[in-house]
Amino acid sequence: MSTTRHMVNRQRRLAAAENRRTSTPPPRAPRPKPRKERARTGRRSVPRPRLPVVLISLVLFAALAAAFAVLAHARAEDLRDAPALGNAALTDTARTSEVKGTVGQAVDAVFSYDHTAPGRTEKAADQYLTGKAVGQHREMLAQVRAQGDRQKLVLSTTVTHSGVEVIDGDRARVLVFADQSNTSTAKGGSATQAAAMFAVDAVRRGGTWRIANIDTFDR
Repeated sequence: MSTTRHMVNRQRRLAAAENRRTSTPPPRAPRPKPRKERARTGRRSVPRPRLPVVLISLVLFAALAAAFAVLAHARAEDLRDAPALGNAALTDTARTSEVKGTVGQAVDAVFSYDHTAPGRTEKAADQYLTGKAVGQHREMLAQVRAQGDRQKLVLSTTVTHSGVEVIDGDRARVLVFADQSNTSTAKGGSATQAAAMFAVDAVRRGGTWRIANIDTFDR
């Protein structure tokens, strides 16, 4: 009887061992990723915003205006270092303001053109120009006048910044920064815009300031 029980127990142990050897172990649970790795794989790439074209234009305009201010300041410093006791631009605020105002009005008027009223520009030239500036102005606007009727051109000039460099008696020199817009209102026409920087020499004639020379810095 004990032998039989021994044999039965032995068979049970062998069967249990065989079951453990052939059975497939349960799959292990995946190990959690480290915190840094989870953060890295879960991060999305954010596209960089592009600078709008309008903002680029504004930045460019600001850069040009800043360059103009630096140039005007540098020239003023040169004048202060030189013997410039007769330069009223450094001492006479009222006279300096008068020169700036008159030259600004003159530039706006003589460099604006409307094909429907070309005589307006001619009248402004007679009022604000004298000497060498008369021929310079005629040459500068020759192409506009020639194509004005055919292309129905409208040219608009606006002074945005100016600085009086020198006032010596009845003579003055002014740095000018202006915006220009040239539009063709004909069928299929287009519009262009540009910034201009130049200097003018002005003289006082008949109780008012007139532009006697236009320096476009092209030499």
